[in-house]
Amino acid sequence: MVRDISCQEVASMMETSVPFTLVDVREAWELDICSIEGALHIPLGDMARRFREIDAEKPVAVLCHHGVRSRHAAMFLVAHGLRDVFNISGGIEKWALEIAPEMPRYD
Repeated sequence: MVRDISCQEVASMMETSVPFTLVDVREAWELDICSIEGALHIPLGDMARRFREIDAEKPVAVLCHHGVRSRHAAMFLVAHGLRDVFNISGGIEKWALEIAPEMPRYD
């Protein structure tokens, strides 16, 4: 089952060095506009062939623009045996609004 996690919760995990993997499923052109440092970039279209790059022993937080693609990716990961998979609610858009207001945004 995919659980939602807020941007605030992810930011707290990053501040306290809780071990987890942040996976960004957006396209490369989207990352050129804005991204979160340290995220593993696997575009949604590449997930089926690259998901084994994700450390299955750590919790996984999946990010996209608004939370739709990341939910699909998270559901895929759970279906392929990963545990502790979270969808970041609101995606990078909400991250920019709540956590990093200096971050560029796009439509």
